[in-house]
Amino acid sequence: MALKKNCGFYRLRPWHVVLLFVAAFQALAMDRVAGANATLDIEPGARSAALGSATMAVDGDYLGLVSNPYQLSSIRYGWASFSHTAYFEDTQYDFASAAVPLGEGQGLGVSFARFGADDIPYIREGEPIPEGSDYNTLSYADWMFSVTFGRRIMDRLDVGVGFHGLYREMDQTGWGFRGDAGIRYRLVDKLFVSGLLKGWTSSAVTWESGEVEYSSPEFYLAASYSLPVSYLYGNLGLYWQSAGWLHHEARALDFDTDEDSGGRLWDDPVDWLSGGRGGVEFTFDFGLSLRAGLSSFSTLKSVTAGAGLVIAKFLRVDYAFESHPVLSPVHRVSISISPYLFSHPEKIDPVEPRVYPAKDTVVQEAPAEIEEKPSPEPEKPAQPAEAREESTETLEESTETQDEVLYKAPAGGVYWEE
Repeated sequence: MALKKNCGFYRLRPWHVVLLFVAAFQALAMDRVAGANATLDIEPGARSAALGSATMAVDGDYLGLVSNPYQLSSIRYGWASFSHTAYFEDTQYDFASAAVPLGEGQGLGVSFARFGADDIPYIREGEPIPEGSDYNTLSYADWMFSVTFGRRIMDRLDVGVGFHGLYREMDQTGWGFRGDAGIRYRLVDKLFVSGLLKGWTSSAVTWESGEVEYSSPEFYLAASYSLPVSYLYGNLGLYWQSAGWLHHEARALDFDTDEDSGGRLWDDPVDWLSGGRGGVEFTFDFGLSLRAGLSSFSTLKSVTAGAGLVIAKFLRVDYAFESHPVLSPVHRVSISISPYLFSHPEKIDPVEPRVYPAKDTVVQEAPAEIEEKPSPEPEKPAQPAEAREESTETLEESTETQDEVLYKAPAGGVYWEE
């Protein structure tokens, strides 16, 4: 059997047919599920979590590289970031990432995380319930490793890719893998729109038992806008991230009902918009940031809030509070450190001339060590003897004090004598 292409012949060998058959068989044998490798979707960064987990729209949060790889195109210094989250029943999520620039307009990020719980008591089937605290214990954990890359290919266009691996330790072990690709475009000066194709390789998991699961690719949109607020000495940022475009999603946060909510954009635009998330952030010039958001626009019970503080140019600390309609609230803390800025502190710019718009003039600040000298008082013009005697008599008869006496300067102006 031969295939003709560009006047040449390429022979389809028998082992090619075998590989195609095996690939097709594996695709049919895989079970399609929702949320394969769902641990990769957990929000690690406190800043993005306080903004409703609209991670795709947030720039500068290097704990969110899994969902926002294109932000590496604007990184200037190396950063190491860490976060810790405590959930109910001692379940914990620890995340660490490192982001470094690779030249102008590109950067590389590496992330590592563990999500799980330890010392979980259990009783084997058929065994009696032990007395006291003499229980058998077990642990479960998901270990994640991620590599991301971002690059600026045009003045307004950034792209990013990420590859994520997952190792699972539960009643059986398993391996997972997912590849993502994102793009961000600057429409105007401070308005950005971005998109992420999550799982373009598909999100697949293979288990020790031989079972294979996968989730189909999904596409998300996001947008961010910021503007300076001079009156409050800061900057206001708005962030939004959409629900998935391609599939019907279960976005009901209230687990009291079994009804799913959230349609696709072309099925129900209003319902699709309600499945989005977003937040507001105000950053003061002195380094304090205040944040609030909703992790789902469908309920006010998904409110998030938090704050951040730039302690030094090389050290940032963030905190987030996340509520839930049913589960316990979550407190999240993260810290970011730049070793380069620690060892190479930025130079403080000299004092710039202040501009007064009302007068449209520039006033240069005087150095502190130079003292201003009082201007000399104008000298009185010489008077004849008769005038001096007449002036003396007039002053003696007057009831006014000497501080209120007027005299004329040589230039003709009228001055008060102090």
